[in-house]
Amino acid sequence: MSKSENPKSEKDDNQATNQSWGGRFNEPVDAFVARFTASVNFDQRLAQQDIQGSIAHARMLEQAGVLSADELKLISDGLQQIAAEIAAGSFDWSVALEDVHMNIEAALTDRIGTVGKKLHTGRSRNDQVATDIRLWLRDQIDLIQPLFAKLQQGIIELAASESETIMPGFTHLQTAQPVTFGHHLLAWNEMLERDFGRLLDCRKRLNQSPLGAAALAGTTYPINREFTAAQLNFDKPTENSLDSVSDRDFAIEFCAFASMLMTHMSRMSEELVLWTSAQFQFINLPDRFCTGSSIMPQKKNPDVPELVRGKTGRVNGHLIALLTLMKSQPLAYNKDNQEDKEPLFDAVDTVVDCLRAFADMIPAIEANKESMFEAARRGFSTATDLADYLVGKGIPFRDSHEIVGKSVAYGVDQDKDLSEMSLAELQQFSDQIEEDVFNVLSLQGSVAARNHVGGTAPQQVRAAAQRALTVVKNRN
Repeated sequence: MSKSENPKSEKDDNQATNQSWGGRFNEPVDAFVARFTASVNFDQRLAQQDIQGSIAHARMLEQAGVLSADELKLISDGLQQIAAEIAAGSFDWSVALEDVHMNIEAALTDRIGTVGKKLHTGRSRNDQVATDIRLWLRDQIDLIQPLFAKLQQGIIELAASESETIMPGFTHLQTAQPVTFGHHLLAWNEMLERDFGRLLDCRKRLNQSPLGAAALAGTTYPINREFTAAQLNFDKPTENSLDSVSDRDFAIEFCAFASMLMTHMSRMSEELVLWTSAQFQFINLPDRFCTGSSIMPQKKNPDVPELVRGKTGRVNGHLIALLTLMKSQPLAYNKDNQEDKEPLFDAVDTVVDCLRAFADMIPAIEANKESMFEAARRGFSTATDLADYLVGKGIPFRDSHEIVGKSVAYGVDQDKDLSEMSLAELQQFSDQIEEDVFNVLSLQGSVAARNHVGGTAPQQVRAAAQRALTVVKNRN
C-alpha cells in the first residue's frame, strides 16, 4: 500500500514513539527507522520467558523493599494475564513499541497503572534480553533432548535387528570390506552420541543468569542476583556485568552444535539417498517419507533425506552469521546484537524438524538383504581377509599384499570373485593356500572374524547395540 493510500500510517507511527526512552528526543523517530529497528515481529517468541524473568525480578524487588507486597501481586497477576493472552493469540503487538519487552511492559502499565512502571527498576533491556534468550534456548534444548533419544533408540534397535545383514563397507565409495548393516547404523549412533554431549555442554554453559547486570555496569539498587538466578533455575549469576549483557557465546555454541549435528545427518541422508537408488537398492523407505514426479510416474523420490541434506547449508550459514556478528563488537551491548535472534531461532526450528523427521523415518527403513549381500560379493571385498590368511601362514604382509593383488587382477580378468575361484586357481599365486581358505573368503566368515569391541561381527554388534541402548535409556 502506498503513502497516498494510507496517509496517516507514518504520522501515527511517529506519534507512537517508544516512551521508555523518548524523553531525550525532540522529534519522533522516522516511521521507516521505527520499522527498521523494531524486533517485535520475531522476538515476540521470547514472550513467555520475558514474563517469567519479569516475575522473578519483581519478587526480588519486593524482597529488597523496592516494591510492596501489594505491588508485587498487581505486577505478577498482570503479567500472568498478559501471558495467557499471548498464549491464546489475542495479544495486540505494536511495532512502535520496538520489541517484546516494551510491548509487555506497556500493556502491564495500561492495566495496572503507575505500579507497572516500577517493574523496570534495577534492570535494563540489555540484561533483560540476555536473560530471555538464555531461558528460551534452555527450554528449546530441553525439548530437543527427547527427540535425540527417540532417533537414537530407533537407530540402535534397527541395528540390533540387522546385526547379521551383510553389506559392503566402502572407502572412497569403492567396495572395501564386508560389514554388517547393524554395524553401519551404530556408526550413525556414535555421531549422534557425540552431538548429544555437545548439546549438554552448551546447556551447562548457558545456564547462568545475566539478570541484574543492568545496562552494562550493574545497578545502585540493593538487588539480590542469587535470588533471581535461583528463581529462574539458573546455576548461578554471571560474574561480570559487561560480559553479561554482551555475551552471545551460548547462541554461537548452540549453532556450532547444530552445524555438527546437521553435518552428521547430511552424511546419513547422502547414504539414504544412494541406498534407495536403483543403482544400489539397499533399502526401501515407506511411501509416506517420499514424493513422486509430476512427469515421470515411476519416480519415488527420497525427499526427506534430501531436504535434511539441503537444510544443513542454512544451519551452517547461521553459525557463520553469528560468528561474523560478534567478531568486531566492542564491549558492551550494541544494536548489532538484535541480529542474533533470527539465526538462532531458525537453527533451533530446523534442528527440531530434522530430528523429528529422522526419528519417525529411520525405524521404518526396510533392508533389502539380498541386494546388500550381492553387492558385498562384488568388488573383491574379502581381499584383505586373504592377505591376513597368508600372514597367518608365515608370509610377510607386504608379500601377502602382492600375492592377493595378483589374484584380484586374475579375478578381474576372469570375472570371478575370490570366493568363486577354485583352490587350484588360488594356489597358482601361493602354494601356502589350502582348503581352509574358503572359511575366510566367505562374507559370513569375514564379518565373523572381526570379533572384538568395535568390530563388525554380529555378536559384537548386538552387544554394542545393547550398551548404546542402555546409555540412551539411562538419560531419561
